[in-house]
Amino acid sequence: MGVVKTLPTEDQVRTALGKVLDPEIKRPITELGMVRSAEVRPDGHAEVTVLLTVAGCPMRDTLTRDVTAAMAALPGVTDVNVTLDVMSAEQRQQLQGQLRGGTPARENPFSRPDSLTKIFAIASGKGGVGKSTVTANLAVAMAARGHKVGVIDADVYGHSIPAIFGVADTRPTRVEDMIMPVPAHGVKVISVGQLKQKRDQVVAWRGPMLDRALVQMLGDVFWGDLDILLLDLPPGTGDMAISVGQHLTNSEVVVVTTPQEAAAEVAERAGTIASMLHQRVTGVIENMSWLPCPHCGPSHQIDVFGTGGGARVAETLTQRFGYPVPLLGSIPLDVTLRSGGDVGMPVVVSDPTSASSVVLTEMASALGGRSRGLAGRSLTLTPAARS
Repeated sequence: MGVVKTLPTEDQVRTALGKVLDPEIKRPITELGMVRSAEVRPDGHAEVTVLLTVAGCPMRDTLTRDVTAAMAALPGVTDVNVTLDVMSAEQRQQLQGQLRGGTPARENPFSRPDSLTKIFAIASGKGGVGKSTVTANLAVAMAARGHKVGVIDADVYGHSIPAIFGVADTRPTRVEDMIMPVPAHGVKVISVGQLKQKRDQVVAWRGPMLDRALVQMLGDVFWGDLDILLLDLPPGTGDMAISVGQHLTNSEVVVVTTPQEAAAEVAERAGTIASMLHQRVTGVIENMSWLPCPHCGPSHQIDVFGTGGGARVAETLTQRFGYPVPLLGSIPLDVTLRSGGDVGMPVVVSDPTSASSVVLTEMASALGGRSRGLAGRSLTLTPAARS
């Protein structure tokens, strides 16, 4: 008589597949109704059919690999075949309703009174100060500390976040009219650049369209339960900065500048417009602060762009607002910081021990660990009548 093979039970199969998360939604595929069938034959061959939200799902290979690994770990399974199919329109509608949790479409989840997401808008008075690079690296460093982090590239005209994250050619998956943010380096990312038909397509929108784009990225994207949301704002004090202040009244602003006086003066305006919109200015980051001498090493710092701009902005905003606006950190000029953004590998991942990575990681830790403050915010309070 042959040896009787011990095969997994239905509960074991269900439990194993329940540990497989959809790469974009970050929920078990069993919970999302993505497993059409799962069977282990007497000879140990496993057949699993998984339903994708759309036929061109960019994470199909990841799903196949994870499902195969989960099933192969079960007792008695000798080999696994995963078949990918596509949800019907009715199934997608059911999934959309499940993800929304009964909330209406186009609701901004971050404006709800019960939202616990900390929101930081990364602003600058002028372009070219490295604001997008700072945003991306802060996000990745926060995610590495265990936070659930999302990034909105609100710089509609100059969107560079997708390239810095290495997902410039990746298009978001849609579930009916709901958009899945693109996962990259542990962060959920969405940008107008990912919603265009072609990467080199130019965005030429006026004010109302900019506001509509922000509303779409807030309300039509499935963010899930985020701990932290970062917005990479366009430079200046224009339409998008105002829209963020109006739609995300609980957001806080981090001002990025470089050391020279011209940049510092303009950066103060970015902080001032935030205060006018009743947003708290959390702090100032000085980028490109100094260059380590290529001959002597870090002990000799070359002040390529001057000194003290970040400290001056922090001091001015502190005096102007009446609450502390600290200098959060000074990031040195670092070739790896620039090159990491060029190849889609943020420096906190590619070179975590570099001088710029150390400063960025420290700032991410400080911001990620902050509790929400009320200083600088407009509170709507109604005095209680005395009895």
